[in-house]
Amino acid sequence: MIYRSKAPLRIGFAGGGTDVSPYSDLYGGAVLNATVSLYARAAIEPIAEPKVILEALDRHIVCEYDLTEELPTDGRLELLKAVYNHFSKNYGIKQGFRLYTSVDAPPGLGLGSSSTLAVALTGVFAAWLDLPLGSYEIAHLAYRIERQEMGMAGGKQDQYAATFGGFNYMEFFRDDKVIVNPLRINEAYVNELESRLLLFYTSQSRLSASIIEEQQRNVKSNNQSSIEAMHVIKQQAAEMKEAMLTGRIDRIGQLLHEGFVYKKKMAKGISNSWIDEIYDAAMEAGAEGGKVLGAGGGGFMVFFCPDARRSQIVQALSRFNGCVQNYQFVEDGLKQWKI
Repeated sequence: MIYRSKAPLRIGFAGGGTDVSPYSDLYGGAVLNATVSLYARAAIEPIAEPKVILEALDRHIVCEYDLTEELPTDGRLELLKAVYNHFSKNYGIKQGFRLYTSVDAPPGLGLGSSSTLAVALTGVFAAWLDLPLGSYEIAHLAYRIERQEMGMAGGKQDQYAATFGGFNYMEFFRDDKVIVNPLRINEAYVNELESRLLLFYTSQSRLSASIIEEQQRNVKSNNQSSIEAMHVIKQQAAEMKEAMLTGRIDRIGQLLHEGFVYKKKMAKGISNSWIDEIYDAAMEAGAEGGKVLGAGGGGFMVFFCPDARRSQIVQALSRFNGCVQNYQFVEDGLKQWKI
């Protein structure tokens, strides 16, 4: 028997950063995001030997350990080991196994790949151990393992987006309370968004933790410029929700642009001269708005493009040695099955 799972990556449209503590604890956060046809995958194959064999197929890394309650921290495949250690300590794992993973986009690109992999891993262990965990429980557990047990800086939206799937307006409160509001967006509006939005990989990854830590320091130190920018970005999530539900597609480009302007005020590392040069080139070629995805500093960017200008925008971006990523929006979140 082989147990499998997959969870989708996401595009964040508005509100990103307001899901990060302490802002969400003090003021409440709001984010609008949507999942796309890029996935994190995990599979568990039980074996007879008392071994734990971990393999990241996309990174060509294999680690083998004796079956113990807790795997050592040695700098290799730490997320895989953290999820195993949690389930081993809390539920007991008495059989050896092979764990395979792969992600369609590597960490540090702004699509939530690390947190999405945490969801896929949580889901596959829950399936193998036959644990009756609901969507909120899986998302919260993936968040707990990644943010609290591993101490990785970041927010909460990625785990919930990967678990629930689709277009969601999410609200974040103190004590890790999260409310996911699925949006029933007209299919024609979704298709139009796919036609207008261009997903561009800048060819540079970044370490999101340092950017997020600066953002957290700004809130703790009561940096009013940063906090006010977060207030505006949170309000834009509600405006983006209304624009999508009512089919005001042209408004989305404007909101993306306004959001990027304010996002850069949240922390210094969110943008840089390279990101600004790419953004300016796209806007000069006819884009009506855009933003850097995730914490910023590199990775993927998204641009809102009129049909008549799309090819010119792609041509303008070609000199930056990046690439346009094909995608589709997907409704389903985490999937688990066995064969």
